[in-house]
Amino acid sequence: MPATYLTKEGYQKIQDELENLRTAKRQEVADRLHEAMEGGELIENAEYEAAKNEQAFVEGRIQELEMILAAAHIIDDKPTDPNTVQVGDTVSIQPEDGQPENYTIVGAAEADPRAGKISNESPLGRALLNHRPGDVIHVDAPGGAFKVTLLKTT
Repeated sequence: MPATYLTKEGYQKIQDELENLRTAKRQEVADRLHEAMEGGELIENAEYEAAKNEQAFVEGRIQELEMILAAAHIIDDKPTDPNTVQVGDTVSIQPEDGQPENYTIVGAAEADPRAGKISNESPLGRALLNHRPGDVIHVDAPGGAFKVTLLKTT
C-alpha cells in the first residue's frame, strides 16, 4: 500500500474519528440493533435492517481509517528543499487567465479543495511538485490542459 501523506493535524483528526467510531458509534449501533431485535419479527423489521447497514458502514470506515493510519507518512514541517514545492507546502499560483490562488498540498486523505487543500495526487498537485517559483507549469486535467505560473512556495 502506498504511503498516505498527512499533516500532524490531519493525522490527529483521523485518530479522533477512529476512536469515536470504535467507542461511541459502535455502542450506539449495538444499542440500536439490540432494540430492533427486541421488536419481534426480524424478517420485516426496517429498523433492524437500517441498524445492520449502519453497523456495516461503521466497521468499513474503521477498517479504512486503520489502513490510512498504518500507511501514514507525517509531513515534516521542515522541507527537504525549501526552493521546490513539496507535500505540505503552501503555494501561490497564477493561472493564465485568472487571479492568483493559494493552495496547500496535502495527502489525498486530507484534501479539501474548498478549504484550499489539494491532494498531491490531483493533476494540479502532482504538476506543482518539485517546481520552483517562476516556473510555468503545464497541468493535464480531466477538464482540459492549462498552464499556471508558480509565484511562491512556503
